[in-house]
Amino acid sequence: MGVIDRLERRVGQALLGAAFIKLGFDAAIGPGARVDKTAALGLPNAELAVRANGAAMVAGGAALTLDKLPRLAALGLIASMIPTTLASHAYWHFDGGERKAQEIQFLKNTALVGGLLLVLTSRR
Repeated sequence: MGVIDRLERRVGQALLGAAFIKLGFDAAIGPGARVDKTAALGLPNAELAVRANGAAMVAGGAALTLDKLPRLAALGLIASMIPTTLASHAYWHFDGGERKAQEIQFLKNTALVGGLLLVLTSRR
């Protein structure tokens, strides 16, 4: 892999990681409505679950940004994003503007998972 290829990979990982750091920090510090959605799934101590998931996203995002165990970080973030996306952004349960807003968030999360899959399968 050439210098430019490595640079592109590192910049891409850093940008992807930054998104998870921001999203995770928001969830860990201010879980807000996420708690109600998580509680509706029947999880005990929903607030702790939301905060822990946020902290895991920060850790995974930092690992991606710093290029430390990026495949493991990507795998952990994928494992977090799939249930989070299905539980939090099930746009098919909504109508009107709320449906559109949830659909956008759902598609954003699937795009993030796509980026994580690229990290997971990339050659170093």
